[in-house]
Amino acid sequence: MIELGKKQTLKVLRKRENGVYLGEGGAEEAGVLLPKRQVPEGTEVGCMLEVFIYKDSEDRLIATVNEPLLMLGELGLLTVAQVGNIGAFLDWGLERDLFLPFREQKWKVKKGEQVYVALYLDKSRRLCATMRVEHYLQENAPYKKDDSVTGILYDINRELGGFVAVEGKYFGMIPAVELDRAARPGETVEARVARVRSDGKLVLSLRKKAYKQMNIDAEAVYSLMENYGGTLPFTDKSDSDLIQMETGLSKNAFKRAVGHLLKEGKIQINAKAETIEMIRR
Repeated sequence: MIELGKKQTLKVLRKRENGVYLGEGGAEEAGVLLPKRQVPEGTEVGCMLEVFIYKDSEDRLIATVNEPLLMLGELGLLTVAQVGNIGAFLDWGLERDLFLPFREQKWKVKKGEQVYVALYLDKSRRLCATMRVEHYLQENAPYKKDDSVTGILYDINRELGGFVAVEGKYFGMIPAVELDRAARPGETVEARVARVRSDGKLVLSLRKKAYKQMNIDAEAVYSLMENYGGTLPFTDKSDSDLIQMETGLSKNAFKRAVGHLLKEGKIQINAKAETIEMIRR
């Protein structure tokens, strides 16, 4: 059976002026057109060709030898080619752009924007894209605590956190407290598995294990002090929102970093002035 949205190897049934018709070999089979401009040189009746099946502008099945960026059920990052009155159209590597209906958009997309989508068949059996990719992600990820993973940040809720398609297959979430305010959907993230939930979903952390992250945070705080001319106008006892805004660290992480620098003899705390000062040698 010829399957829409997938690559298949089909037989050349007959040649015509507009191209060749492909099928599975049945004598009475109408076949699917592979346009003449895409027919490989030397193709004859009986040859086998690997093609991708989609639909043309008149909703007829058509074959292409070009490689789509997505196949049915797959997820990927595509660029918005144009926005129309009924939705957006995405560049997916084929002559005809992929339709992204308004109802399948999580926000109003713009031309040139990259969006993470899944390829599906709508009720009229047309290939379309959806930004609601969580329905296509698996919850039985083969990872354990502290494993390193890579994924695409596909959606952000500033109160809950960032939602990640881990390795393009599995559901992951970065808690809001760890998510950079500058983070945007479509970004690739490298994270550590902080916890595997009972339902198999992954809770991710952008921070390394505590003892490694402490060194990284300490270097960042020391660099920030250099930018301030050697003195931070706040301490580890200051308001947590101020610390987060100035350093990007939680209050606890900042305390650990300051403690590490104190232990190394690189800084001192001026409790009276409520500042942290570099120790010049």
